[in-house]
Amino acid sequence: MLQTKTKITLGLVASIACLAIGGAALWRIYSMTPDQEGAVSLKLLADVLHVVEENYVEKVDRKKLLEGAVNGMLAALDPHSAYLPPEPFTEMKMEIAGSFGGLGIEISLKEGRLTVVSPIEDTPAWRAGIKAGDHIWKIDGTPTRDLTIVQAVKKMRGERGTKVTLTILRNGETEPRVFPLVRDIIRTRSLKSRTLEAGYGYVRISHFQERTGEDFANALRNLRAGNGGTLKGLVLDLRNNPGGLLEVAVAVAGRFVGERLDNGLIVYTEGREELARRRFNASIGEKEPRYPIVVLINSGSASASEIVAGALQDHGRAVIMGTPSFGKGSVQTVVPMKDGAGLKLTTALYYTPKGRSIQAKGIIPDVIVENGELKTVAEDKREDFHERDLDNHLGNGKEMPAPEKGATEEKENSEKKARPAQHAMPGFEGDVKKDFQLVRALDLLKSWEVLQKMEGETK
Repeated sequence: MLQTKTKITLGLVASIACLAIGGAALWRIYSMTPDQEGAVSLKLLADVLHVVEENYVEKVDRKKLLEGAVNGMLAALDPHSAYLPPEPFTEMKMEIAGSFGGLGIEISLKEGRLTVVSPIEDTPAWRAGIKAGDHIWKIDGTPTRDLTIVQAVKKMRGERGTKVTLTILRNGETEPRVFPLVRDIIRTRSLKSRTLEAGYGYVRISHFQERTGEDFANALRNLRAGNGGTLKGLVLDLRNNPGGLLEVAVAVAGRFVGERLDNGLIVYTEGREELARRRFNASIGEKEPRYPIVVLINSGSASASEIVAGALQDHGRAVIMGTPSFGKGSVQTVVPMKDGAGLKLTTALYYTPKGRSIQAKGIIPDVIVENGELKTVAEDKREDFHERDLDNHLGNGKEMPAPEKGATEEKENSEKKARPAQHAMPGFEGDVKKDFQLVRALDLLKSWEVLQKMEGETK
């Protein structure tokens, strides 16, 4: 007993001594130049690394330790900055290209728990019934609590035909659900289109990929051709769309705005460096006729989909309907590193044409319509999941004035997902009447036509 007390006392004395030394060191650091402070910090890292290598209970892998230090540094910034080792970086590039082996799940961390942001349509996860907001408790029986997102992705990705089992905890349920899944090649189809009723078109964009802009233009042409050459109205469905390529989002929104040279701003970005301050304008070219548009969004609508919704809302070109979007208003730049690794770093915030920052705030619909499909309260107990729920998310900051006309106009690859979500919409081939938000959108478009006729009769 005496020995234990002696140890504690010695520990306290040592702590006090270190505190005194630390105070003196702190004063020296405050009087240093930034370069000197950096040198001291790097020396601290080297000292800690040396102590760990010399004294840790087991032999350690230096590369693993340094990668852990880098991951910790970036995690302290925001949820979207990350170091991507060669394999995850390669997988990310494959995913952007629209083809990779896996389950088809967007994931993120919510209160330290691995959470499904959104399942990608027509994938093993989507077909099995995994939903946005689900907590992935175990992967092949291994708890996920201590896994990073990169580690979790690595466990779930794999060759087509191989098996993986996810144990899911769902909000409102007391028992876990077990999902035995078979990996497949995930080829995300970026959009689907159809005629809802004569004259009324519907386009759902699930992701902004390289060909989405061209596919979107073709879909609109086909809808017009199939409805006598014109549309009475369009529903653009961006629910559970995690984002994608910034240039493609600009191309989609640019189909409806920018008829005049001075009216084509879609989005602009602001950051510390000059290169991060950019304007993205609609290109001059073919535009859609000015028929009414309703854009559907929910808490699963993030990033590039918020750019489209915000631009159409600011230009008064569409009615935004649904529930508030995810609120990811940051831009990530991917920097290739040595040995095939990549560094994804948040470099800017983006703003709508009227200077609105949606970071951790989201796009607020003009018409709030809850729930993606008709259900009883007992059937739907999932919580919405937004950017503000992510650990260490960036604040909204102040909204900034729209930039002066003539600012530098450059293209940039946008950030990818980090998405979000409410829940996947009903199957595209399903009964439209089961999707309450879509029914309301169609009703609004039809009412628009009726009101126009009434206005014409009263003149």
